[in-house]
Amino acid sequence: MTTDAVLQTNELHKRFGPMHAVDGVSLSVGRGEIYGLLGPNGSGKTTLIRLLIGLLRPTSGSIRLLGEAVPNKAILAQVGYMTQASALYEELTVRENVAFFAEICGQNDRAWMDEVIQLVDLQERSRSLVRTLSGGLRQRTSLACTLAHRPRLLLLDEPTVGIDPQLRATFWSYFRRLADTGVTLIVSSHVMDEAERCDRLGFMRQGRLLAEGTAAELRRRKGTSTLEEAFLQFAADGMEVGLR
Repeated sequence: MTTDAVLQTNELHKRFGPMHAVDGVSLSVGRGEIYGLLGPNGSGKTTLIRLLIGLLRPTSGSIRLLGEAVPNKAILAQVGYMTQASALYEELTVRENVAFFAEICGQNDRAWMDEVIQLVDLQERSRSLVRTLSGGLRQRTSLACTLAHRPRLLLLDEPTVGIDPQLRATFWSYFRRLADTGVTLIVSSHVMDEAERCDRLGFMRQGRLLAEGTAAELRRRKGTSTLEEAFLQFAADGMEVGLR
């Protein structure tokens, strides 16, 4: 692991009774990197992200974010977390939600809030109550709220679920712009075509990190033409190891 990593985990484990949800995950992600956690539903991606943000305590192992051990409330103002399920206040407007999430992290820059709303193309709906929005518009609002306090690290749990292909492309274009400014992104997904947009990938299955690398490296290691084929081969290898 590099000493200047924005995020580091070492032999991270999380058990829920007999279930081993995260099984010995060690990873290191640098500044301005888009790291994709790729795997099917139930592979441990969401549990891992909740461990990273401090919502769950690990059974064993360690986590460091922005150079500090987790849990640590002091660093939360520098971390943005977008959940799978909407965490918005339905009786508030889009702008009121963005302002609320910004202000609880000490951000009061109104011009930045306007810019964030414009970036997700919600300026015409900024006065709409969240309960009146479609699923795709709620996703845009959630992303705006996640960005409202100018985080240095973004943890995005399946951020493009339920949105149309055009909006998905818009999201990923903005993710790249953020990375170019030095923001680090951890993005979970089970959509293989999104993986090509990440700088590096971690294949997860049954709580374990099966393989890491760029999309090209992972395909080359298995001699496959697609990431899906590579993932299936890594998964098969992992099952063989588990049976030994």
